[in-house]
Amino acid sequence: MQKLLSVAIPCFNSQDYVRRAIESLLPGGEKIEIIIVDDGSTDDTSKIAGEYVNKYPDTVHLIRKENGGHGDAVMAGLNHASGLFFRVLDSDDWLEKDPLIKLLNVIDEMTDPDKTADLIITNYIYDKVNEGKRHTVNYRKTLPEGRLFGWDEVGKWPTGTYILMHSTTYRTELVRGCGMKLPMHTYYVDHLFVCYPMIHVEKMYYIDVDLYHYFIGREGQSVNEKIMLSRMDQQLKVNRIMLYEMDVDSITDRTKREYLYYYTEIVTQATVSFLLRFGTREDEQVMQAFLDEIQEKRPVYYDWIMQRPFYHHMIGPVRRLPHWFAYPLYRFSYLIARRIFGFN
Repeated sequence: MQKLLSVAIPCFNSQDYVRRAIESLLPGGEKIEIIIVDDGSTDDTSKIAGEYVNKYPDTVHLIRKENGGHGDAVMAGLNHASGLFFRVLDSDDWLEKDPLIKLLNVIDEMTDPDKTADLIITNYIYDKVNEGKRHTVNYRKTLPEGRLFGWDEVGKWPTGTYILMHSTTYRTELVRGCGMKLPMHTYYVDHLFVCYPMIHVEKMYYIDVDLYHYFIGREGQSVNEKIMLSRMDQQLKVNRIMLYEMDVDSITDRTKREYLYYYTEIVTQATVSFLLRFGTREDEQVMQAFLDEIQEKRPVYYDWIMQRPFYHHMIGPVRRLPHWFAYPLYRFSYLIARRIFGFN
């Protein structure tokens, strides 16, 4: 019997929390395939994974490989996947039981090719455990719920709401066939994991359940602001791949094309924000050179951004207003947005 869902768990020195991730998937029983990818760990990650392989040999699989980074581990999991659908669960996150069962029931109905979606979307929860705070992101105002739909039925995206890796369950063969190559030893490739397959998505299905717990606050986490500032080269690398290696401008469906513009705009804003957070003249020059580069290499996309209202983004003011006014304004706007939307 084919598995309905393959879940890859990329791990690097994850001994302190990988059990929770694995345990959260076990309620899926024989319908689910759990692929633990040990990306060169030096702790007991593989030992813990091996315990579950021995106990659940038809469900849990372990891949051990040399360290190649998060994206390389995701690709290893995808190459091994046998399920009808595929998703990623980071080793410090977990899934909620009842929403997981609901997801599997929906996929079970999609074994009929005429009823299969390319992408299933679910809600996710920002779990700021250290602060005792939660923030749920849902798509009720944007997507039809409980049925197949196309891009023509997608509504407007409220500010701060977009589809992350945590909310995506892709049809496995679509992900395999989309030409996605995630760079090695690079953080923030989750943006690429979302966007590469999205270019080919035609049919979607939204389940209004809070499935994914996105843990925020672990020391050394890649989304920690201090860590992100130290990895700006990788943020720029991913941003450039999104800008120059994905053929988005040629997408004929306007709604899909503009959604991918919107997603790229969010990532670009993050790049600009963090370069300005450094506060040095050198980094301000890097930021302006990056925007010059976009204007030269992606003029259609650049013009789209510059025509957007300023309350959607601050790139326009940064380009058009004096830097002594625009840069402090951008920094202040970033701090306000971080407080409102709860990112780290």
